[in-house]
Amino acid sequence: MYEALIITPVKDSLNTTIETIQSIHQSEGKFFYCIYNDFSTEETTLQLKQIQDQYNFDLINLSDITDTPSPNYRLVLQMAQKKALELNIPLIIVESDVEVKTATFRELIRYSKQLYNCGMVAAITVNRDGEINFPYLNFKSSKKDIVKTKHSLSFCCTLLTTDLLKQYNFKTLSVEKHWYDVSISRKSIQLGLNNYLITSMGVLHKPHSSRPWKQLKYQNPIKYYYQKLIKRLDRI
Repeated sequence: MYEALIITPVKDSLNTTIETIQSIHQSEGKFFYCIYNDFSTEETTLQLKQIQDQYNFDLINLSDITDTPSPNYRLVLQMAQKKALELNIPLIIVESDVEVKTATFRELIRYSKQLYNCGMVAAITVNRDGEINFPYLNFKSSKKDIVKTKHSLSFCCTLLTTDLLKQYNFKTLSVEKHWYDVSISRKSIQLGLNNYLITSMGVLHKPHSSRPWKQLKYQNPIKYYYQKLIKRLDRI
């Protein structure tokens, strides 16, 4: 019996992706793990094919399913929701620039069962020095180990409970957006569920590894906002 469905959407960033896969492979517990390969290069796709048996994951190449260019996060979430509901287990999303610890999933599952009316529960993100980093900088001053929050939870390392999955059909997610952490976080609260951030449990986050153009936000803001507003990239 699987304890959760783990998914990682992948768009190149091969080195960080492999680090993510390796950390998940070392996790405690029994999980069904899927990699959703969103039109990565031939090199990345080949590498994923070569290591899927070694690291025990299902590889789903979206190029076999859709002609829609990357990002296909909406499709990934819909497929993952269907699979999780079929197995009647929670869904845990781990981005390809995150490394989890061996007990991360076990702890997320434990918290999801213990915390009142839980819709989503996330591990806070930290850098290599253990300091809280993007996207949870606004929680740096928090003194609590567990924060019930109305702020959106990132999908860096986040569990979506079966209660949420059963009540919110991801087929209704907007086709106008690229990313859905904000939408789903808000919907969870609208449904009367609670979202929690575990500030005492960090996962290593290497921000924007799969979307390096977003580094322009810090290096060249004018060019960044041109990409975001004019070219309509990164719609949240």
